[in-house]
Amino acid sequence: MHKILTCAAFTLLAVATASAQSLDEFYKGKQLTVIVGYGPGGGYDLYARLVARHITRHMPGAPSAVVQNMPGAGSLRAANHIYNTAPRDGTAFGIFARNVPLMGLSGHNSAVQFDPRKFNWIGSSSSFADDAYLLFLRKDAKNGTIEAAQQSQGPPLILGSTGEGSPGYDVPNLLRDILQLNLKLIAGFPDGGSVNLAADRGEVDGRMVDYSSILAGKPDWLKPDGQMKVLLQFGRSTRHPAFPDVPTARELAGDARVRQIIELAEVPWHLSRCFTAPPGVAPERVEALRKAFAATHRDPLLLEDAERMKLEIHPGTADDIIEQIDLVAKAPPEMLKQLQKLFEASKG
Repeated sequence: MHKILTCAAFTLLAVATASAQSLDEFYKGKQLTVIVGYGPGGGYDLYARLVARHITRHMPGAPSAVVQNMPGAGSLRAANHIYNTAPRDGTAFGIFARNVPLMGLSGHNSAVQFDPRKFNWIGSSSSFADDAYLLFLRKDAKNGTIEAAQQSQGPPLILGSTGEGSPGYDVPNLLRDILQLNLKLIAGFPDGGSVNLAADRGEVDGRMVDYSSILAGKPDWLKPDGQMKVLLQFGRSTRHPAFPDVPTARELAGDARVRQIIELAEVPWHLSRCFTAPPGVAPERVEALRKAFAATHRDPLLLEDAERMKLEIHPGTADDIIEQIDLVAKAPPEMLKQLQKLFEASKG
């Protein structure tokens, strides 16, 4: 009983100290750590570094910032770390795969150690309004058309991904099962750059990846005389203007139930490039991070930097993120169960 009272007293003292200290006083001389759930060079890493370069000018006390790459399990390692281990004083926040909140709600991955509704969401750099999640294939891949891929005969299309739980693993497997695509996933690549290299070498037939990531990191894939093509688009209700001849996953749905599953699975794409702090951060520091994040994405210097890097900036607020998470949380239980079954089957 004495130990409990002592712990409670220390907690109250910490809260009182945080309240008494101004935001400028707290952040002056501190270093922000921006955790990214992938290795250097991929889309999430580029957005993390973009934010880290510019957010310090808009934070109270003008702290410095550093990016910490924490790849593993399709960024699930980073999500668990932010939720359970990262400092809860307002100096740590991060970004992980957009499908991670859905994983936390669907219950299909036993490695999930968080509740997405309890994160302190900061904001999103992109709402995916001008982006698309694309299935890129080598032009010399066998069965490299939608019609051929939907036939069970012949060799499957081999796609590379970073690991189970990543969008590049779960989404192709989901589409394989509900659209009857003849796909096989090779997981375990350390980062997106390694998957790109494997595709360039012909070790895999292709991968699923954001259009914006390819624009920024592999623009040669988009050249008319390049060796890659796009088979389908995901995360969009309509075709992206850059790919008017490429069908969306919704268009390929055979019936209303399949279309509903696809629409629910696409909710995370409205959570594109979301940043969050751990639970338990003092509310005034969460608010400071949110205000700085919003101001950063209005900053002409960031916008100029993003244009140079070919990164889409279409920011969203913490409330936007929470609204999308609630949308999934309130989905009909039978739909979530169906999604869970499909994700579980994808591990087989």
